Order: sequence, then structure tokens, then C-alpha cells
Amino acid sequence: MQLKRGLKRGLKPYARTLAVALSLAFVAGCSSSGGTQDGSMDGSRDGAGTGTAGSSQVGGSGIGTGSERAGQQADGRIPEQRTIYFEYDSDRIRSEFEPVLTAHARYLSSNGNARVVLQGHTDERGTREYNMALSERRARSVERFLSVQGVSPSQVEVVGYGEERPAARGQSEDAYAQNRRVVFAY
Repeated sequence: MQLKRGLKRGLKPYARTLAVALSLAFVAGCSSSGGTQDGSMDGSRDGAGTGTAGSSQVGGSGIGTGSERAGQQADGRIPEQRTIYFEYDSDRIRSEFEPVLTAHARYLSSNGNARVVLQGHTDERGTREYNMALSERRARSVERFLSVQGVSPSQVEVVGYGEERPAARGQSEDAYAQNRRVVFAY
């Protein structure tokens, strides 16, 4: 019995290391598609840098390459795109937003005094309690991504607003899509 416990304790650090290595390999192997530098999915620049989606529609096919977005803060400025969007009832980071997150991770890693609040949001569907939890899960998934990229946990704060602060009013799919987001607030 003690031998089993000893083996489990001895393997635990290796399992963590393996999990981190696999996460890094997964992130490095992902490609991006769609979206524009400002966070909109249709090429409009409404709400760029303000943390709101404005009147831009999410879900269209945008232009731009991952290398353009990933290098946008090369001069040491905060990346322009500060909003990423999620699918309905999901906290999974969409591949087209990984270069945006990587840009923020680079900025935060190279500016140790910088702090960011990750503000999670949902659309109005679902109960208030469920939406509060989902919005926090979305922000936490972004926090995990940044952590894997080397950002210090002391630089990141997570807040879940649920459906309380919509970027777009209405009950259309476009409005819902604009509200399912995480905003980087520096």
C-alpha cells in the first residue's frame, strides 16, 4: 500500500510536467483563421481598443493573418485587439483568437508591472447563476492560456459579469455572438 502511494507521489510532478508540455505543444501546433486585428469578425473596426464589440458582427469571415496580429505589440504597446469571442455555451478558446492571446501574453511577460483584468461575459440565454459561472469559466480559460505562455498569475485578475454588461442589445444571433466574450481591461 505504501509502495503505491510512493509511486503516485513520485509520478505526480512528471504528470504535471507532461501536461504543461502537451499544452505547449498543442498551442504551438494550432493555426489561426478568420478575424481581424481589432477583434471583429467582419472587418469593421467598431469598438477597437475599447473592450466593446460595438455594432460589428461576429461570425463572418474576416481577413488578416495570425502573424500580423501576433506581432502587433512589437513596439511594447498593449495589443489593439482586446476582445475575444466564444461559441454558445462554451469556454473553449477558438483557434482564430490564439494569436491575439499570444500577443497579450508577450506584452504581459515583457512588462512585469502591467496588470490586466479578464472580464468574462455571456449572452442573456440561461439562468443568471449559470451565466455568472460560464463567464468566469471563459475568463479562467484565457487566464490558463496566458499562464501556459509564461504570464505571472499576479498580473491577472478574473471577473465574471455573466449577462449583466452586454455589448449589444437584442435577441438576435448577432447580438448574442457579440456578448459571448472576454475583454482584456488594462
